[in-house]
Amino acid sequence: MSKKKWLKEIFRFHGSVIPGVLERSVFCGAFGVIISFLDFKELPVAQPVLGTVIPSIVLGLLLVFRTNTAYERFWEGRKLWGSTVNTIRNLAWKIWVAVDEVESDDRERKIAALRLLPAFAIAKKLYLRYEPASEELKPWISPAQYSNLQNIQNMPLEISRLLGNYLQQEYKRGLLTNYQLTSIHTLMNNLMDNVGGCERILKTPIPPAYVIHLNQLVFIYCLILPFQFVKDLGLWTGLFVALVSFALFGIEEIGVEIENPFGYDHNDLPLDKICQTIKSNIEEFIAFQTIEDQDNIEKQINFSYTNPDI
Repeated sequence: MSKKKWLKEIFRFHGSVIPGVLERSVFCGAFGVIISFLDFKELPVAQPVLGTVIPSIVLGLLLVFRTNTAYERFWEGRKLWGSTVNTIRNLAWKIWVAVDEVESDDRERKIAALRLLPAFAIAKKLYLRYEPASEELKPWISPAQYSNLQNIQNMPLEISRLLGNYLQQEYKRGLLTNYQLTSIHTLMNNLMDNVGGCERILKTPIPPAYVIHLNQLVFIYCLILPFQFVKDLGLWTGLFVALVSFALFGIEEIGVEIENPFGYDHNDLPLDKICQTIKSNIEEFIAFQTIEDQDNIEKQINFSYTNPDI
């Protein structure tokens, strides 16, 4: 990392935990100023023995456990979305290759089915954010399907049903073999498993008792610091307490920021970008396959023209 970028990251405000901990840090610093003022007036406020009330190593271990637990949830969410991206790509390829085209409208039906894949990702994003069907879904589904989704809570499940209906119809028409249908259903099951994994993260928060107790311990520890260090630091006690409280509250706030990674916060997963990647992939896939098929048809025509015996 270059020196210029390093300095820029140090003083970066957007995306940091400063907005979440500034008020608490200032309060603790102000309390430290009051204690230092009382010590300046020669009142008996210096109590170094208070440093043993909450051992710093115990508090540190609790904070590390809190942050690690939150990061595990964040990383698990990212892996589940990464699996969704890969599964959608595999599904698009399998559906295009496996489903035969025997009638004029089979190509359009297949493309409509492929467009359900980005719709699934968008619906999953909205579902995890407790949002209804939005305008973002409209380019990928029919008006009737969009109207139906507005009245459904679990939109990913409904889109999975629509895709399953298409596959079942093609299977009954003999355009899919039993093996191909089973293979595609396995991938669809993976998609729904990913939704279930994200639901587990979303609807299983870290136990409130643990979070409350940790916040209480950090706050008490920061209020004890001035009594412990005022004898040595004097008028600098307030600044020292503010810095230490900023570090401790900041570590705890990081856990709060990343424990639910599906929202709009700066430190949440970039779900909008992930969905945009899926949309771009499917659009390019459909466009490329269409152009390639047209080229193959033209080559066959040209070959037949130059070989009249065929």
